[in-house]
Amino acid sequence: MAPLVSIRTTDSKIEIVDQLLLPHVVQYVEIASVHDAHSAIKTMRIRGAPAIASLASLAIGAHVEQALNYGSSSQPVEWMQSTDALRAHVVPLLDFLYTARPTAVNLGAAVARLRLVLDEPGDVHDVAKQFVKEAHAVADEDVGRNKEMSRHGAEWVLEQAGNPEGGVNVLTVCNTGSLATSGYGTALGVITHLYETGKLKRAYFTQSAPYHQGSRLTAMELIALGIPCTMICDTMVGSLFQTHDIHAVVVGADRIARNGDTANKIGTYNAAVLAKYHKIPFATIAPVSTVDLAIPDGTHIPIEHRPAVEATLARGAVYPRTEPVEQAVVQITPDGLGDDMIYNPSFDVTPAELISAVVTERGVHAIRQGFDMKNELQT
Repeated sequence: MAPLVSIRTTDSKIEIVDQLLLPHVVQYVEIASVHDAHSAIKTMRIRGAPAIASLASLAIGAHVEQALNYGSSSQPVEWMQSTDALRAHVVPLLDFLYTARPTAVNLGAAVARLRLVLDEPGDVHDVAKQFVKEAHAVADEDVGRNKEMSRHGAEWVLEQAGNPEGGVNVLTVCNTGSLATSGYGTALGVITHLYETGKLKRAYFTQSAPYHQGSRLTAMELIALGIPCTMICDTMVGSLFQTHDIHAVVVGADRIARNGDTANKIGTYNAAVLAKYHKIPFATIAPVSTVDLAIPDGTHIPIEHRPAVEATLARGAVYPRTEPVEQAVVQITPDGLGDDMIYNPSFDVTPAELISAVVTERGVHAIRQGFDMKNELQT
């Protein structure tokens, strides 16, 4: 099985793999508009901070490119008459896209980056062309930086573990591979790099309820790559640390505060607390675009709360399996458990004091007294 990609583009067509149907059904759906992209991000048909930033950028880029192409006709698009008109049309669409997943700073960074292009002086067509170019750059840059941070992260894990004979055992949370990025992955990229260089013994991963990104997506990616792996329930992390030799925990991030506090998939904080107790190195693997220097610490990170009903449902293939595969959504809670009785945050915040290092494409940033990401990124 070849590794899946979250987004694929052919000519002017953008498609995403519907991650709600994985791992049993692989179905690509077209994203034909900005509203399609917003809906796909909001409903988690695509997820992962880098991937949603890439999709949003590609969708708004395609929207402007279509206007450019249409503008060559005798009746140009109204909002392509001037740079002011272009800006007045596109900025609200960028703001709309940002509302889809507010915790993921990559999306906000992409929006801010594209807004800057609109403020550049020049002919409206030149500005529009530069906007399209920048939109594609947001997506294209992801794979290269993922491979860089994965290499840095893998080297750090081996250093922390003392490069043991037979390789290292590594735990990860949620899904941070090709399905969460434009390719290769962040934390899962570290595991992939370790495997490719013959330094991985086994990868462990949590199911990551309630959306089960681990049991559905990480499992699928690891199996496709042939990587030795073991799934655990979210509540088994402590037991795993007690009974197995785990050399490191590597996780992704949706937003990193200036002091190193990190927002990631719910359950990451639990794993960090347990790793600290068991003296297991814990690293956040994420691109520089995930760092939000505007906020001093994790208390300022907005935490998205998903609809309560999502925590009451499970989706999957009907068992025993049928051919063709029949999927179903089932309710796993009793009637009467109302929305006001369910707590369903999508993310939690891991304090910097529980994190050994933040790894970006620029290298390893060890967390220590007085840690400041701004200073780290300037050196």
